[in-house]
Amino acid sequence: MKNDRWVFHKDIVPEDQGNGVVRRVLAYSDDVMVVENVFEKGAVGALHSHPHTQITYVKSGKFAFTIGDEQHVVTEGDTLLKTDGVIHGCTCLEAGVLLDIFSPYRQDFVKD
Repeated sequence: MKNDRWVFHKDIVPEDQGNGVVRRVLAYSDDVMVVENVFEKGAVGALHSHPHTQITYVKSGKFAFTIGDEQHVVTEGDTLLKTDGVIHGCTCLEAGVLLDIFSPYRQDFVKD
């Protein structure tokens, strides 16, 4: 829940997003949110945009990412900045985990 000081991974119910993606909303406040996305090989994060700044940290796996008009393959340890309104998306080349940090938080991801 919003503003919880301690968020334990084992307590977060994974949300199946379909097509090989599972989301867990982790800690968040009005200003910032952390979200874990687990991708199966071949899963696609469709091209989209939103009014949030988003930083993605590649915890594991290999992904082909598009941000604006640029495309790159990213792997463990890489980070990506997606500013407010920029179109972005990815295809998972090797199963992995992405950690997304949003500012402000994504109200559409929670049921408060």
